[in-house]
Amino acid sequence: MPLVKRMQHFAVEVSDTDASVAFYRRALGFKLTERHSAHEVAGIPVELTFMRLGDVHHELVLVHNPAKIYRPRAAKFEDDLDGPPSFHHFALECDNREDWLALLAHVKAEDIPIVRGPVLHSFADPRGDGSWGENEAVYILDPDGHRIELFCNLSTIDTDGTHINAAGQRVAGTRTDEL
Repeated sequence: MPLVKRMQHFAVEVSDTDASVAFYRRALGFKLTERHSAHEVAGIPVELTFMRLGDVHHELVLVHNPAKIYRPRAAKFEDDLDGPPSFHHFALECDNREDWLALLAHVKAEDIPIVRGPVLHSFADPRGDGSWGENEAVYILDPDGHRIELFCNLSTIDTDGTHINAAGQRVAGTRTDEL
């Protein structure tokens, strides 16, 4: 079976493209690559807006259906008890803790509410919240209520399945279901 190399971009449906473009620029430093109207290309009945953090064409696609009547999302994911499946969150990784702290300071300076965190996702570290990944994170919401995790220092998986934290230490008691 051919192996997928990496996950590269995420497409998220938005109710107001202009508000979303402004948010992702201001809050997270995304740049606009290009925007396209619905039906500009046969078979694509939605507006597509491509945004990027680096030098690739896009890492985030904002999708808007001009024919759809949008309703507000529940304030908390766990309160959304009716409707089709959705996604819980998507995550943006900082290269290191210093960059993450700088991003956290920027988010606070922009008055963007943090809906969870800062938190250390760890069952092994006494400072942790009992969950998994060994990473530090905060969660914010975009204008449509999509939850975005901003994080650093996610653990890696050693060849024997043991998790390795950002300090390079093997995390006792960890396991990986598939290698």
